Amino acid sequence: MKNYKKYFTLNATPEDIYNALTNPVMIEIWTGEPAVMQDEPNSEFSLWDGAICGINIEFEKNKKIVQKWFFGEDSEDSVVTIKLHPDKNGTSVEVSQTNIPDEAFDNISEGWKEDYIGALNELFEE
Repeated sequence: MKNYKKYFTLNATPEDIYNALTNPVMIEIWTGEPAVMQDEPNSEFSLWDGAICGINIEFEKNKKIVQKWFFGEDSEDSVVTIKLHPDKNGTSVEVSQTNIPDEAFDNISEGWKEDYIGALNELFEE
């Protein structure tokens, strides 16, 4: 199992990014796929039409989101923490993820960069 941690800078406020990560209508806009999400601890979520799913653990409005992602019956759950830090260029987004199966690590790290943060970046550059 591997861990992932990276910082990204987005040209948007922490409030706008938090809304884009927790509002299902906004998630569907930047992913182009159906989403199930609510910013309530212990609620289930589903992104990219079920490609990513799990349980929401903790929310700190406009600052932090903690989720448990499921990788399948044979692997440990992965904990994802997204922290939003105000930055002179917008917001520094700190992404950390634990317990990533070795065989999924390259795909996951590329997915964070291209699909997740890349799509959010496109949303805020429009």
